[in-house]
Amino acid sequence: MRGRDEETGEFLSPSRSEQRRQALGVLELAEKLASLTPTQLSKLPIPEDLLPHLEQTRKITAHVARKRQLAFLAKQMRRQDESALDAIRDALDEDGVAARREVALMHRVETWRERLLEEGDAALGQLLDEHPHADRQHLRQLVRSTLEERKRNKPPRAFRELFRELRALLAGGAAAAGTPADAGAADAEFDFDAGEDFGSDED
Repeated sequence: MRGRDEETGEFLSPSRSEQRRQALGVLELAEKLASLTPTQLSKLPIPEDLLPHLEQTRKITAHVARKRQLAFLAKQMRRQDESALDAIRDALDEDGVAARREVALMHRVETWRERLLEEGDAALGQLLDEHPHADRQHLRQLVRSTLEERKRNKPPRAFRELFRELRALLAGGAAAAGTPADAGAADAEFDFDAGEDFGSDED
């Protein structure tokens, strides 16, 4: 880290170890940028003169050649003003936050779908307490249809539609952040044989 001269107040040059850390940080940033798609790159504040070097790096797949090109790209990036690199990092961080929020939402949706299929009206009642504007009848019908799909080993159309309905509900509701996760995280499509039912099981 740079210090200041106690007499003049001037910034001192960074130490060799600090320079190495900074160089490695830029190299990591270069690797991250080279792994992005053109669409993702277009959303970042990347200086125009770096774009051709990035494009060239993305095209190279051979390990040794790519490593050499990444080092060259990092060298070009170190020539940029530090504020330009900070702007790129900030934009990447914002994308990361958005991605983490999306993942958290997906987990909440999957958890509620599992609870509705396993617990029936008890879970539906709690969901409606937190999201009173939800369509009770439509959700109940989707749950019944999903359970029927399971019994008859049919394609999971209702199962997926239930996910879409819950996603829209949780994403749009201000209370989504307070949704309990006491049913546990659900990270995959569920294969359990739920025995709960909702009223008549006649279709």
